[in-house]
Amino acid sequence: MPDRENNVRSWLRQIFPVLLVVGLAVLAWAALTAGGGLPAFILPSPADVARAGWRTRSLLLPALGTTLLETFIGLAVSVVLGVTLAAAVDLSTFLRRALYPILVASQTVQILAIAPLLIIWFGFGMTSKVLIVVLICFFPLALNTADGLASADPDLVALFRAMGARRGQIWRMIRMPSALPGFFSGLRIAVTYSVVGATIAEWVGGTQGLGLYMLRSKNALATDQVFVAILITSAVSIGLFVLVTMIERAALPWYYSAQRKEQWDEAGIF
Repeated sequence: MPDRENNVRSWLRQIFPVLLVVGLAVLAWAALTAGGGLPAFILPSPADVARAGWRTRSLLLPALGTTLLETFIGLAVSVVLGVTLAAAVDLSTFLRRALYPILVASQTVQILAIAPLLIIWFGFGMTSKVLIVVLICFFPLALNTADGLASADPDLVALFRAMGARRGQIWRMIRMPSALPGFFSGLRIAVTYSVVGATIAEWVGGTQGLGLYMLRSKNALATDQVFVAILITSAVSIGLFVLVTMIERAALPWYYSAQRKEQWDEAGIF
């Protein structure tokens, strides 16, 4: 019971500052719309946004489902592609020299510039949307996982080699566990961008989804509905981020040990 109470207190200490800042921001927003004299199509009030969300809920729910489906498929492909590329550049010096510059160069291409081309090549269906999500998400996964694989303790690797361990055993028992924190760091970044990527794809050439909902609302000067789509996109991104963090803490209890957390608290990281 004491441990459970301590966990609840720790969770409240972490969540309270966020709720306080969000609450103050909503109050400031409401005060600005009430006293600023701005028309609702320029800056709707929080109440207007809430009413718009409820009024268009029959459109929002299918649009949210489409965006989530594109996001999850794109994330799944990104995880497979990112981890495979990270393993390739870690296992082969030739592949590292060949692929690493291409990985970096792939992120210099503007998504808004290449998205119309993907729509032309792959049509208005789900394939082009998933590809855009993959283009946004695979890089942080590949880079962080590759860095994690390279961060394995060299003394421990040397010890295993001296004990006669094969390369596969060293990779499985040392390098892969060392890469897991980096993999989850990349996954947290990827899930944050994934919903935005799917929304951008729908905005550029979608037939359904939150991006299309937002585009049609913008064209109709329904600013309150644009705010609804923005808030839903942010809420989904935050939810996915929290979910990945919870999975990471469950999968890596040794990484989030009490001693390590105490060191982080003392260092002022949190």
